[in-house]
Amino acid sequence: MVFLICYTFNKSVLAALRFYASGSYQEITGSNSFVAISQSSMSRCIKEVTNALNRPEILGMTVRYPLTIEELEALRTSFYMKYRFPGAVGCIDCTHISVVAPQENEHLYVNRKGYHSLNVQLICDTNLKILNCNARFPGATHDAYIWRQSPISNFMENMYRRNPGNVFFLMGDSGYPTRPWLLTPLGNPQNAGDQRYNEQFCSIRSTIERCNGVLKSRFRCLIRHRTLHYDPVMAGKIINACCVLHNFCINNNIPEVDEPHGVQEPDYGMYAAENFVDNIQRAVHPDLDVARQIQRNIINNFI
Repeated sequence: MVFLICYTFNKSVLAALRFYASGSYQEITGSNSFVAISQSSMSRCIKEVTNALNRPEILGMTVRYPLTIEELEALRTSFYMKYRFPGAVGCIDCTHISVVAPQENEHLYVNRKGYHSLNVQLICDTNLKILNCNARFPGATHDAYIWRQSPISNFMENMYRRNPGNVFFLMGDSGYPTRPWLLTPLGNPQNAGDQRYNEQFCSIRSTIERCNGVLKSRFRCLIRHRTLHYDPVMAGKIINACCVLHNFCINNNIPEVDEPHGVQEPDYGMYAAENFVDNIQRAVHPDLDVARQIQRNIINNFI
């Protein structure tokens, strides 16, 4: 009996891992020599393993944003030692994961490229480890809106309010409003220093793009043409599960998947219209002014 339970458990895990890696039932069901099971059994395996990886004691401990000063300082030191860029603790971006058209509020899931998706917020560190994954928003949602609804946004703002002199910030693209706790590239570089800032900033921020590419290379169920045939809630859980496994790979020094041409069509997030972001900027101009001062200090003293 014990052998049977262990065998069934191992087979379930292997089947789910194979699905995450390939994104295809057809490679697993039938006479596949790797792990051949029926499609109904395959569906059950994916659900059971995905739900297990989403349990708080697994997801919450594996994909975890630092919540103490000591942890943030360690991240800040890591970014500075690698890039000589002071204050950064992570890189943020959104990416689209294709899903089938949901039965409710279908129009909310149509992204700017015209297909149904979840717009997933990711934050990573210098080692491509995922610190935060938010897979709860439909594809038509703007990146900036997802960020404003994120507990991480509130946490970073509160950290700044408590001690404005202790600088911690995330690095995002121009789709986000500039704040002391989330810096973006300069919109209109005026001189060589501004240009160097933008070049270095974008080079560092590309870490999140590489993280996204590695994630989708490892788990091809997330790529554009491997649409997740699940409702948005279950699709979000599958995305979370892949992020957990991605971090397992990093923690255990498992090599990245060799992709000669990389993941095609990375499908980054949904950018708000420029005037939309500008309106947000002007609404809280004191914070924007402080953020500009932080940028200017970096330009004058570190670049």
